[in-house]
Amino acid sequence: MARDEWSADQIAALLDSYEQMLSDDLAGRRFNKAERNRALQAHTGRTRTSIEFKLCNVSAVLAELSLPWLRGYAPRANYQRALVAEVASRPGLLAPWAPAAPTAGIGLAEAPGLWIGPPPAPGPAAPRPEHLERLVRKVDPAARDARNRALGRWGEERVLRHEIDGLTRAGRPDLARKVLWVSEELGDGAGYDILSFTPAGAERLLEVKTTAGGPASPFFLTANELEVARERTAHWRLFRLHDAARRPGAWELAPPLEPALALTPQLWRARPAG
Repeated sequence: MARDEWSADQIAALLDSYEQMLSDDLAGRRFNKAERNRALQAHTGRTRTSIEFKLCNVSAVLAELSLPWLRGYAPRANYQRALVAEVASRPGLLAPWAPAAPTAGIGLAEAPGLWIGPPPAPGPAAPRPEHLERLVRKVDPAARDARNRALGRWGEERVLRHEIDGLTRAGRPDLARKVLWVSEELGDGAGYDILSFTPAGAERLLEVKTTAGGPASPFFLTANELEVARERTAHWRLFRLHDAARRPGAWELAPPLEPALALTPQLWRARPAG
C-alpha cells in the first residue's frame, strides 16, 4: 500500500460515518459534521483536511452511480480501488432512492414550482478507471431508475402538479383542468406521460424521466417514445427531473434530441429464427 493510501479499516470507518450522515441528511435529521470528523481523526489518525477530501471522494463515486451524495462534500475524483470496492459492498449506499410514502392526491398547496434549467452541455464523458467502470456497469443507473416504479410515479406526479400550477398562475384554470396524467389514467404506450398545455393552448406531450442523481445522469428512452418525439416534434417534450431526493430540479428538451443527447441502442428484440 502506498504511504498516503488509506487502509481497509480506515476506509470502512469513513464509509460508516458517511453512510450515517447521508441517511440523516436525506431524512432531514440534524447531525454534527465537525464532531464526526473528530471521531474519524481519532480512529484513523488522519487530519481533518484529509478526511474531508476522502468524504468528497465517496461523493464522487456515488455521483458516478447517479445516487444522492452528502451535501457539503461535493464530488472530487480520486477513485482509490479500495474505496470503490468498499462502496460496492454496501447495499445501504447503493439502494435506489424512492419516496418514503405513497404519493398523495393532487393539490396545488403541495406543488411548489420547479426550477427548470437548460440540459447539460453535450461533450465527451470523463474517462473512468476500469474498477469504477465495472461498478457503474453492474449498477446500471439508467436501468435501476427505469425499474424504480415508485420513483417514476413520484416524478410524474411532481411534474403534473408543476404543470397544473403553472397554468393556474398564468390565468388559465380552464387548461389546468384539462391536464391529464396519461400514463396513470390510460396506461403506458402513448409515448408520453402527461398531456399539458402552453398558456396559449398548444399541447405539451411530456415524457418524464426521474432520477435521484444529478442532471447528467443517464436514462432510457423507448423506441415508441422516440417515434412519438419524431412524429409530434412541435408538441413532444422530454422532461428530465433530477435530484429527486432533495429539492428537485429539471431540464426540458424539444426534438430533435440529438446532438443534446447521445442515443445508444441498448436492447434488441429477439425471437427464434426460422
